[in-house]
Amino acid sequence: MDDRQAIRCLKDGDISGLDFLVTRYQMKAVHTAFLITHDEQTAEDAVQDTFVRIYRQIRHFDESRPFAPYLMRSVIHAALDAAEKNSRWLPLESGDDPDTVHRWIMCASRTEDVAEYNQLKKDIYQALARLSPRQRTVIVQRYYLEMSENEMAETLSIAPGTIKWLLNAARKRLRILLSSDRSTK
Repeated sequence: MDDRQAIRCLKDGDISGLDFLVTRYQMKAVHTAFLITHDEQTAEDAVQDTFVRIYRQIRHFDESRPFAPYLMRSVIHAALDAAEKNSRWLPLESGDDPDTVHRWIMCASRTEDVAEYNQLKKDIYQALARLSPRQRTVIVQRYYLEMSENEMAETLSIAPGTIKWLLNAARKRLRILLSSDRSTK
């Protein structure tokens, strides 16, 4: 079975189509939602709600379009809404560092020392938790989902210039947080 067949099954009232889609996409969807919400239960709830909403509205889905981007847009919106409801981010700290967030992420992916990698990964997750929900969302879209700025703007229904501003603010805040976290260790 593929996505189109699963959607056709759902439209015909066969729940096995939903089983296929959940099995195929749940892990990536939950991981994406977790990166935005920074809470496992909230992420799982957002993904579950997304699948339920898709199931209820599947008759409106255009089968000529790919399913994965549609699902991930829905997950991003659900996770962002949940994160904003439970927002616990901390205000921006003073200071700046010229290093980029991309350098930190690339460093994490290249390191061979497992302990150092795990610590850096933990630092990144902790720093992400201290971003606002919208800032976390654009970082996840850009660096985890590898979306372009235009795709991000379309997904969030905001202007590309706003995406650029959000990304810039999020990167700056992450640089500050990661630099201060790394310098205190």
